Amino acid sequence: MKYTKALLVSAATLVVIWALQTKFGDIPPLGKFLNPATGFWQNAESKHITPNLTEKLDGLQGKITVKYDEHMIPHIFAENDHDLYFAQGYVAAKDRLWQMDIQTRLASGRLSEVVGPKAYELDRFHRRMGMVYGAENTLAACMADPKSKEMLEAYSDGVNAYIHSLPSKYYPIEFKLIDYAPEDFKPINCAFVLKLMSETLAGNSDDFAMTNTLKFLGPKLTNELFPDYPFKEDPIVPKGTPWNFKPLPTPPESKGFIGDMDTVKTKKHIEGIGSNNWVIAGSRSANGYPILANDPHLNLTFPSIWYQVQMTAPGVNVYGVSIPGTPTVIIGYNQKIGWGVTNVDADVLDWYQVRFKDLTKNEYWYNNKWVPVKKRIEEIKVRGGATVYDTVLYTNNGPVVYQNANLKPKISSAAIVPVGDALRWIAHDPSVEFKTFYLLNRGKNYDDYREALKYYTAPAQNFIFASVDKDIAITPNGKFPLKFKDQGKYILDGSDPANNWQGWIPPEQNPTAKNPEQGFLSSANQSSTDQSYPYYINWHFESYQRGKRINDRLRGMHNANVDSLRILQNDNYSIFAQDILGTMLGDVDQTKLSSQQKQVYQLVGTWDKQYTAGAKGATIFALWWQKLYYAIWADNFTIKSDPDIELKWPTPYRTVQLLLTEKQSKWYDDNHTQQIETRQYLIQKTFESTADSLVKKYGPIGKAWEWGMVKGSHIGHLGNVPGFGSGTFDANGASGVINALGDTHGPSWRMVVQFGPTVKGYGVFPGGESGNPGSYYYDDMFKTWKDGQLYSLLFMQTSSDNAKQIKTTLTLNNK
Repeated sequence: MKYTKALLVSAATLVVIWALQTKFGDIPPLGKFLNPATGFWQNAESKHITPNLTEKLDGLQGKITVKYDEHMIPHIFAENDHDLYFAQGYVAAKDRLWQMDIQTRLASGRLSEVVGPKAYELDRFHRRMGMVYGAENTLAACMADPKSKEMLEAYSDGVNAYIHSLPSKYYPIEFKLIDYAPEDFKPINCAFVLKLMSETLAGNSDDFAMTNTLKFLGPKLTNELFPDYPFKEDPIVPKGTPWNFKPLPTPPESKGFIGDMDTVKTKKHIEGIGSNNWVIAGSRSANGYPILANDPHLNLTFPSIWYQVQMTAPGVNVYGVSIPGTPTVIIGYNQKIGWGVTNVDADVLDWYQVRFKDLTKNEYWYNNKWVPVKKRIEEIKVRGGATVYDTVLYTNNGPVVYQNANLKPKISSAAIVPVGDALRWIAHDPSVEFKTFYLLNRGKNYDDYREALKYYTAPAQNFIFASVDKDIAITPNGKFPLKFKDQGKYILDGSDPANNWQGWIPPEQNPTAKNPEQGFLSSANQSSTDQSYPYYINWHFESYQRGKRINDRLRGMHNANVDSLRILQNDNYSIFAQDILGTMLGDVDQTKLSSQQKQVYQLVGTWDKQYTAGAKGATIFALWWQKLYYAIWADNFTIKSDPDIELKWPTPYRTVQLLLTEKQSKWYDDNHTQQIETRQYLIQKTFESTADSLVKKYGPIGKAWEWGMVKGSHIGHLGNVPGFGSGTFDANGASGVINALGDTHGPSWRMVVQFGPTVKGYGVFPGGESGNPGSYYYDDMFKTWKDGQLYSLLFMQTSSDNAKQIKTTLTLNNK
């Protein structure tokens, strides 16, 4: 009996040991994870830093000195370009290795390799979108450019030098949670990061929904509800700016085409993805030199999308933010110039309906003949499962992302053929964006700025500029296809060559403004120009509300300083509420309200239109508008017989136009009811519903109604690991105001640069330089960011500067 017990105990012990070393679903191997010598315990970091460190690495051409300041921001001093980018890769990997790994896997469709089957559909989508294909094309272009090639290879070598020196016990905690190891970093990974940014900022599409809407409503109503220029606008390039060039002829429109109703769910615009930037001339500043500001609005995560760095070598001394996984400073300044970016939202992604010859899908109909399909086999490895091989079909316009499950008659009632939707996307094209930033980092004047922009393809950005020469400028910039008007507003006929992109707008003819008489320039994702610009960029942009508020404030700004612009970055006033709230309030019959509803009416009626954390009026207005918008459009933009068919709903400002100028419109009437609804009726009923809903959800009027509590701002971990985020915090802001902090989106980096004999920068992002949740420097800048403050940025001129902020020095030498 005692032998039996011994065997059972031994067997149980072996099972426990096996279980502790084995990954079950999302649970890491607990033995490895909890091991005190190699597990998560090793990821704890002390706030106290060793003053001086020296490391010897293969591949360096000289000595590198890295000075770390009080926020552990690296200030890199190198003796040549190669070592500068080697060091940038090395220090970025020290702080953000897992971030660099996981974003590469996301873009390249390789998440399934480490997280298993749950990521398969996302991987398959990214492969079919041509993310790998586009990265390969970009890499080829970069490798053909000597400077880009040197940067990418040196940066990759620097990342790998860190990986190869890192014992597994010090792997970032996410590697231990998922139970995998970092792999060598390759130059194509830098291109993958660019494709990820293109997906975020230039990967949105309404083409399917707009096509469905056109077929459902017809051209007259569709054109009425979705105009090509907005009701209210304050464009980025000031109205009346002359175009000092002879434009190329606009391509002729193709024959009309309406694709089939389609249930494809493409990626749609995420509210809050936007940005602000502006610059004032010396005529408006206290010291007589320009001041530049930028705050890109993106999804907020720990670690941040941005990584602060100073980079110094012969010919360059630049400070700003980089994107981990790519070389150079993306937004920043040097001793002569500064620049910032916001998204253009150019129409650089079009869908083409393709008709195949038969079920083999070996040929498709194009230009009145059958053309061979190119097939690309995508190998998707799935952890814990079988490898999947997905055949992606490529046409002259790009990959077929979606294939209709149901075969539809196309030629006659007897002929059944399959169709698909092919994607023409700027992110597929060869590009050398890294050269743009290489040149901007070294730029000295306006001419250098314009030269750098020639090499930029995507995602298109509004590049704002200022210099110590007292020049200011803005350029909505990217590689813009030459199109006929509205080309790509709807699904295009893939068989007609007239629907192809017909060349490119010359980069020197991209819209731009320099030193305008008004003394300032700005952008907030609104229309690039007025209607006089001779080329088509897109038919819709973000609404003008943030841009107008910025311009209103800048027009009244004199003797401004850095704090003037910092305060403007934190402005919470709603132009949208200014435009429509009075009309809404005016149509409420207060005699029909209950006493509690009257209290709610009084609150929103006296609201100052500021989205501050304590504003109860902001909560009321936000919900009221949501209910009113839905009440106007829901009955007309939901197909009851087939709710899976997606229609495009009119924009909020088209709705404002309706409410202000079309008081008797048929759109107010709900065609699913017997009675005739009017504007006044909908406003009255939605207000009453808003008041009752808020009482039901939050109780009597009190602190629970405050905007900061209701909005629920929070910053999550990049991998959605519970406990690694910020938790919910109370803060000002909303997506439609300058301080565009919503629930999970907002200002990802705030920067203000004061020019003068000495250039001085200020900035902050929500989080910290470290990607390690066990580090003090994981979120040490969060509170300053939340409070709307900026840090004075340490811009060293030499490695021997006696800066008291320097806490540690890392010296890198060749082995």
